Amino acid sequence: MKKFLSFSIIALSALVATAQPGDIKTLQETARTFMRSGDFDNAIIVLTRALQQDAKNLELQKDLVMSYYLKRDYTKALEGAEKLIDRDDADVVCYQIAGNVYKALEESKDCDKMYKKALKKFPNSGPLYSEYGELLWAIKDFSAIQYWEKGIKLDPAYGGNYYNAAMYYFYTKDKVWSLIYGEIFVNMESLGERGAAMKELLLQGYKEKLFAEADMMAGEEKNKSDFAKSFMTSMSKQSSLANKGITTEVLIMIRTRFILDWYTNYGARFPFRLFDYHRQLLSEGMFDAYNQWLFGPSENLAAYDNWTKTHAAEYNSFNTFQRSRVFRMPAGQYYQAN
Repeated sequence: MKKFLSFSIIALSALVATAQPGDIKTLQETARTFMRSGDFDNAIIVLTRALQQDAKNLELQKDLVMSYYLKRDYTKALEGAEKLIDRDDADVVCYQIAGNVYKALEESKDCDKMYKKALKKFPNSGPLYSEYGELLWAIKDFSAIQYWEKGIKLDPAYGGNYYNAAMYYFYTKDKVWSLIYGEIFVNMESLGERGAAMKELLLQGYKEKLFAEADMMAGEEKNKSDFAKSFMTSMSKQSSLANKGITTEVLIMIRTRFILDWYTNYGARFPFRLFDYHRQLLSEGMFDAYNQWLFGPSENLAAYDNWTKTHAAEYNSFNTFQRSRVFRMPAGQYYQAN
């Protein structure tokens, strides 16, 4: 078996060495195939020889550093990452790769300097604000929220900052932004573990934060965001519905009445894509299914499964609709107080 592997690597090396410059894209795809399969040694072989033909190729260099990083050869990865970010044509991904390497090596100071340099070059990059905030959070620097908020403001179509900011606010006394940012994130990235976990936190947030006190406006006097105060005012009008407890069915009633009230009193002043989406779902008869999808599995998975079967037409209609659209927040709808 070892002889066969050695022969395969030698044969592959010979093939790459004789490749023509026009085959660079083919070589890169070969390397990426190895990377996807977890064979980072062969990916490195291919990429190293491809770079002999095109030494300044940025995409090849990024793939090579990523291969070393994924192989956990952080010494080689760092060497390559520092060359990447020194390039005049270094893009956002170069800095993201370097950030991963610095974090793996626990080089917090160098990583901090790198992100500051990156944000000077790319001041509107949502991914960089998100990842820099994650670095700060890891070292217990709570100014991280300032970077996540700035990422939301400057690059609202990127989901990572909504996730990080929502998680931050869930651990504070905030009653508004944890719910709003969390729901935006779920709509942007509903698949995967983070989306499922965020759904659970949303249900918990409605129970333990928003409707925990009978006087919902208590403590909101100092809230500097007019949007947040308007949200709380409108939600407080639905407070009596919480007397039945917070369940998916109750939340459907609360959130339906909230949207109707919001567009009567605040919609013109605060255009907001998430609430526009709620109103669209209401008008098309899919808001119940949406709320079941959002809260049902967390509240009672068996009951949710039963609901999807007894309301198959509603469930299938919403499921088809949801798969056909991409939810993105537009620019100009940032209402957090500075």
